[in-house]
Amino acid sequence: MRRLFWLAMGITIGALVVRKLSRAAEKMTPGGIAGSIAEALRDLADAIGDFGADVRDAMAEREAELRSGTGLDAPLPAGGAVEAFRRGAHSADH
Repeated sequence: MRRLFWLAMGITIGALVVRKLSRAAEKMTPGGIAGSIAEALRDLADAIGDFGADVRDAMAEREAELRSGTGLDAPLPAGGAVEAFRRGAHSADH
């Protein structure tokens, strides 16, 4: 019984080693290398896309901060001041 156990254990370990070596050998073929390169390029493209999205989000957030800080989004003054500016009243002071 003991020998049968060790025989089964040896066969199992041998099969696992053969499978592992077969996978490693497949990765070393031109097709396996091309697949690895293609996967790496896809990962790189995804990372670049994520980085671009993060940059755009940060730019939009910073633009909103700047607009609120400078008052660019504030409502225009009512009536007279805007009309006087449009007519050129501001140049009469000079």
